[in-house]
Amino acid sequence: MQFTSFEFIIFFPIVVVLFYIMPKRFRTFWLLLASYYFYMGWNAKYALLIFASTVVTYISGIILEKLGENKKKKILALCVCLAANLGILIFFKYFYFLHDTLSAVCGFFGFKIRETRLDIALPVGISFYTFQALGYTIDVYRGNTPAEKNFIRYALFVSFFPQLVAGPIERSGNLIWQLERLGREKVWDFDRVTRGLLMILWGFFMKLVLADRAATFVNSVFDVYYMCSGAVLFMGMFMFAVQIYCDFAGYSSIAIGAALVFGVELMPNFKAPFFSTSIAELWRRWHISLSSWFRDYVYIPLGGNRCSKARKYFNTMVTFLLSGLWHGASWHYVFWGGLNGAYIVIGDILRPIKRRISGSIGIRTGTLSFKFVQGVCTFCLFMLSFVFFRADAVREGFYYIQRMVNEFDIWTFFDEGIYNFGLDRKEFWAFLVGMAVLIMVDVFYVVRKKAFDVIIKEQCLAVQYAVTLALLVMVIVFGVYGEGYDASQFIYFQF
Repeated sequence: MQFTSFEFIIFFPIVVVLFYIMPKRFRTFWLLLASYYFYMGWNAKYALLIFASTVVTYISGIILEKLGENKKKKILALCVCLAANLGILIFFKYFYFLHDTLSAVCGFFGFKIRETRLDIALPVGISFYTFQALGYTIDVYRGNTPAEKNFIRYALFVSFFPQLVAGPIERSGNLIWQLERLGREKVWDFDRVTRGLLMILWGFFMKLVLADRAATFVNSVFDVYYMCSGAVLFMGMFMFAVQIYCDFAGYSSIAIGAALVFGVELMPNFKAPFFSTSIAELWRRWHISLSSWFRDYVYIPLGGNRCSKARKYFNTMVTFLLSGLWHGASWHYVFWGGLNGAYIVIGDILRPIKRRISGSIGIRTGTLSFKFVQGVCTFCLFMLSFVFFRADAVREGFYYIQRMVNEFDIWTFFDEGIYNFGLDRKEFWAFLVGMAVLIMVDVFYVVRKKAFDVIIKEQCLAVQYAVTLALLVMVIVFGVYGEGYDASQFIYFQF
């Protein structure tokens, strides 16, 4: 079941109404049933995987707490839990990747491995709920959070449907206590519910008006990139950056809004990332729940930046290579992650050199114009890396960039050739209007440091109603619902 499907539009209000009219003590169990029903809409049998991960990490948490200061046994228990959960993830997500990589290596040395093909389908959201459950287990091992004794509440923590299949990847310290509160306190709050509905509407806008419209152009360009002019390829690269941002941030907004309706506040996942002035800053604003997960459970345990420069750069590259692999079982995802890690390492190496040069020639690095140039350069580097994310192979990504540079013809923007890739003039104008709205909202966030729902709720009622109505009309009139009005899948569902 997708957030943008008609089934969800029916499912969600029913869950909300029954949640608020039933006795408090049944709410947690009701949300757990709703979450499993939501997930089983894709493939019922894969709900067993969530249940297995839940049972293993639940028992592991209790064992780790009971072991107290027995370090050796705690490490053993943690390793067993990690092996069980990561083993499931590796089998379902990386089996063919590891098999094909091993076959290629063995073939290079003259050995041959028998071809093996199993009927393995990637379960939706497996990377997200696995990392959430493992984060809880590691937190219990470290003593940062107590083990949850209530199995129903813990099962809901792992499977809470708003953020089940694409995050945000929540921490136990933020979510479990809120789920516990649902069963004993009054959680209805009109202001919070309306804020949640505003976030859901904003997420629909980002997904249906911008992401899915951009996807039409992007898919057309990447299907025949070897025949396109450089200007068209540049537009394809730009619109894919917009597509993946609006697609994933749109999902996160709907998830955060849906959780707010139930009285649960999830962590923010995006903070106007394209207004960053460096790649390091961008990654502090982009997919925050995953970036902070890798920081806390991979980068810092490796030594973080509390070590030599060489070791710090090694830790950075390992973290980003693993982040790339998390996104998909293919070398082009690993390359994409490594490229972003290299951006950060090179930026850190060049930082003192840039300071000396700026000081010697009198450049004022605190001015708006300088930060604007930094922002444009950062966006271009990030956008360039996404060519490898979208391409089917690293080699294709390099060819795409090579052709974009060698065959660039600015006149393509004026001879209407740009309209031959799925979007006509009217569709492009709808996209540009939507982009103007998106930029305005992100500028408000940068200036005010407040999310969309908070900013709108601070206005008078007339403005609140006007904004809500305008967004609703744009979603209904300009939304792209896919062929036959089927809900277009969110990009991050494949991860």
